[in-house]
Amino acid sequence: MRIGYEQIIEQSQKLVMTPDLIQAIRILQYSSQELEEYVQEELLSNPVMELVHDRMSSYQEPLGYRGVSPISDGEDTSDFPMERYAMERGETLAEHLLFQLETADVHSRCKERGRYIIEALDENGYLTMTPEEIAVNLETNLEKVLRTIEVIQGFDPPGVCARDLSECLLIQLEEMLCEISKDVKDEKILEDYRLTEKMIRHHLEALAENRMGHISREMGIPTQRVQEIADIVRKLEPKPGRQFGAGQDQRYIIPDLKVEKVDGKYVVVLMETNTPRLMIGSYYGKLQKESESDEELSRYLNKKLNSAIWLIRSIEQRKQTIFQVASAIVRYQQDFFDEGPKKLKTLTLKQIAEEVGVHESTVSRSINGKYMESPRGVFELKYFFKSGVSRCDASPGEDDNISSMGVKTFIQEMVNQEDPKNPLSDQSMVFTLKEKGIDISRRTVAKYRDEMGIPSSSRRRRY
Repeated sequence: MRIGYEQIIEQSQKLVMTPDLIQAIRILQYSSQELEEYVQEELLSNPVMELVHDRMSSYQEPLGYRGVSPISDGEDTSDFPMERYAMERGETLAEHLLFQLETADVHSRCKERGRYIIEALDENGYLTMTPEEIAVNLETNLEKVLRTIEVIQGFDPPGVCARDLSECLLIQLEEMLCEISKDVKDEKILEDYRLTEKMIRHHLEALAENRMGHISREMGIPTQRVQEIADIVRKLEPKPGRQFGAGQDQRYIIPDLKVEKVDGKYVVVLMETNTPRLMIGSYYGKLQKESESDEELSRYLNKKLNSAIWLIRSIEQRKQTIFQVASAIVRYQQDFFDEGPKKLKTLTLKQIAEEVGVHESTVSRSINGKYMESPRGVFELKYFFKSGVSRCDASPGEDDNISSMGVKTFIQEMVNQEDPKNPLSDQSMVFTLKEKGIDISRRTVAKYRDEMGIPSSSRRRRY
């Protein structure tokens, strides 16, 4: 065998990730907000580009593509008002409590302690420090801290500034008694209050597990009476602070596409107002004349011009790809738009990629962070890609799978219609689903039920 160095000529093909190609891939993956920010940065560094503020022109369908051409809504007076999606920044729990503290009839030192305590509450309204720790940090005695906590516990929302769940519920129970009874001495109300207080203090964990028989024996009252008291407890709010804002900027969704039903067919519309439009600025012509005698300026302008043209093409390609992918999704999931989530079919990236004629990774980038407004609500495009289970009643040529979302919808319907005194077990749901042609195991039913936040049959049972 001869070993040595020699020169060989051969042909090969390989994909080189140029900076322009990387830019095009990133632009496809950007959400509309991220694309807007990216374009603003490019405008600062490229003097030959200008932003077109008039976005009235429609996006034309590419030649040879079978589908419905999207039409830009263009104006603020369309039936897609921003107010439907923009969320005002809500009042935070701390702001709500501080306002009540400032208007409360207490002395200034109490207000100082109150401000510190309010800042020590978590987002659900619970106290995150012990009164002893607060007393040490404020260099005051424990009694004053406890009095200040009691003042805040009298604020709205009821149950705020509690140290644990039991105290939170008892504060609300006390206020409920005051609201209901007033000056009327109703023995039934007082008896309900006494039993509810006892249940909260001593049997809260058993109540969470729906162990009504155990509570009945411990409290010495009938099971039906235990159910009545449990219903009172469940009317109370375990997290009084969650109705308020979290103190952070609220996010809102601006859909990239819209689906409308026109003459019995679903039409996909690209929301062009959410996509920046660029053009080569008129200032470039003036600079080009000046560059005739300046070779360095001419090279600089040509570089920026090529960059601008590539960016404009990449944005147009992004719109075309997103539209094609969304149109394919709508065609495939038409039953969902007609009848709802239980008709959502299983769908993979490969299926859409083959129909559109692109790579799976391109489909993945096209659906990432892109939203669609439809008659059934606003959905991220990812929502329509679901795994599923097999159907045993599928006719020839029909899809033999049903999505996990469809199965969950059937489970929710069964739970809503069940007898509360005799709720359906997971195995009973398996039999019912099999009658509907859905072949699924008990373990899968339990998994879907847990994902939906539905308790087991023993915890759903009412007495």
